[in-house]
Amino acid sequence: MAFPLPDRPSIAVLPFDNLSQDPEQEYFSDGITEEIISALSMVPKLFVIARNSTFTYKGKPVKVQQVSEELGVRYVLEGSVRKSGEQIRITAQLIDATTGNHLWAERYDRDLKDIFTVQDEITKKIITAMQIKLAKGEEVKAASKGTNDLDAYLKCLQANELICQIQRSHPMYYMKAHI
Repeated sequence: MAFPLPDRPSIAVLPFDNLSQDPEQEYFSDGITEEIISALSMVPKLFVIARNSTFTYKGKPVKVQQVSEELGVRYVLEGSVRKSGEQIRITAQLIDATTGNHLWAERYDRDLKDIFTVQDEITKKIITAMQIKLAKGEEVKAASKGTNDLDAYLKCLQANELICQIQRSHPMYYMKAHI
């Protein structure tokens, strides 16, 4: 292990694969990943690896044991997103990387307008599968607090993708702008 396992449950959420025929939908699958990372990071009993660390695995075939060793986590979440018109299919699977055992897997077929509900469901299922007991009020923290305007949400995801592209292609520009 590059890092020792923390004293609380730890997870890395790998970038969800974009299975849509349209490469322009990459922002959508990245946004789903980011939303799940954000929701999980609000749970105080969880150690969640940051987006910048997990996105180094984007587009690369990796073994969950490798991710576990390199990032010092016990659990790895991986999944895929397929968007076609107003329909989405999200699959997610939670793996105990120390044993290689699947703890939970699920497929969600929904209308695009239900995206926030699906994200909240996935977050709750992960917490349950990891056997984390939430204190009163913590469940509310794990639910996303975004807009109810789907168009605004999609525009935010697209903007985040553009920002990430700029960061990857011009890291010094980004660092100077934020110092």
